[in-house]
Amino acid sequence: MAKKELPAHIAAALAGAGGAGDSAGQTWAGRDLSGEGNPLHQFDHDDGSTDPAYEAALQWLAAGTGGEAEVVAALANARVFVPIVATLGEEAEGSGGLTSDKQADMALVTLQAPDGRRALPAFSNTAALEAWHPEARPVAVYAPRAALAAVSEDAELMVMDPGAALTFVVRRPAVWALAKQHEWVPSYRDPGLLDWVAEATSAEEAVMAASVEPGTGIAVRAADGSVVAGGGHGPELRLVLQVRDGLGREELAGLAGRIQDRLQARQEFAERVDSLELKFTR
Repeated sequence: MAKKELPAHIAAALAGAGGAGDSAGQTWAGRDLSGEGNPLHQFDHDDGSTDPAYEAALQWLAAGTGGEAEVVAALANARVFVPIVATLGEEAEGSGGLTSDKQADMALVTLQAPDGRRALPAFSNTAALEAWHPEARPVAVYAPRAALAAVSEDAELMVMDPGAALTFVVRRPAVWALAKQHEWVPSYRDPGLLDWVAEATSAEEAVMAASVEPGTGIAVRAADGSVVAGGGHGPELRLVLQVRDGLGREELAGLAGRIQDRLQARQEFAERVDSLELKFTR
C-alpha cells in the first residue's frame, strides 16, 4: 500500500514546528529560529492562545449580536492548530532477508460527521487540542491553510474546537471560501438565491409563493446548555413554499423532488448551499 503523504503545507509546518532535528537531520540544539533569519517560521512568539478576533466573533455569535459570516471572516486571518498523530507503517523486507522495524509516519486526524461526511478538526488554542487528544501534535497554520488541508483530505467540513465549550462547524462553501481566501456569504443571506428559487418554482402551478430563511440546522448547543444561532452542522437553508390547498403527501413529495433537482442542477446553487430543507405552508 502506498504511503499517504501529508499536504505539502502541513508537512512543511510540521518540519519546522519542532522535533529532534530538521528535515536534513540537523539538530535544533543551539540554533536560533526566531526573527527575520527564519521567514518560514511565522509563529515565533505564539503562546498558543485563541486568536483575539476569532474569540470576539464567537462571543458576538453567542450573544446574538454577530453571525456565522463574522466568525468565518475572523478565521480568514486567524492562526489555528491542526492535530497530527503518529501512525505505524508496514514492516518491509530488506537486503539479506532481514525485516526492517516499523516506522512511525505522521497523519492528519479526520472525523466523521453525523451525516457521514468527512470533517477536519482544528483548534483555536493548544489547550483545547490537548484536552481533546493528549497525544496529538499541534501544528500551527493559518486557517486558510487548514481549509486547504481539509479539501486535500476530501473533508467537506472543518470543525473548530470539538469537545470545547462552543464548537463551530465551518461548512463546505465556507471551507472552500477560506481555502480560496474569498469572502463567504451564508446561503440564507445570499440575495442571488432568490432568483434561482423563483426560476425553479415558476413551472409549478401548485406553488403560490417561495422564500428562503435560515435552516433549523445552523443552531448549536453550547456546553452550558444555551443555544447559539450558528455553528451547527445541520441544514443551513430552509426553502419555504406556500402551496395551494388539496395536495396530498405523494404530490408534495413529487413537488419537492422536482424543485430540489432543478436547484441542484445549477452549479452555482450547489456550490453556495451546503444543505437544504423544505417547508410547506398553505
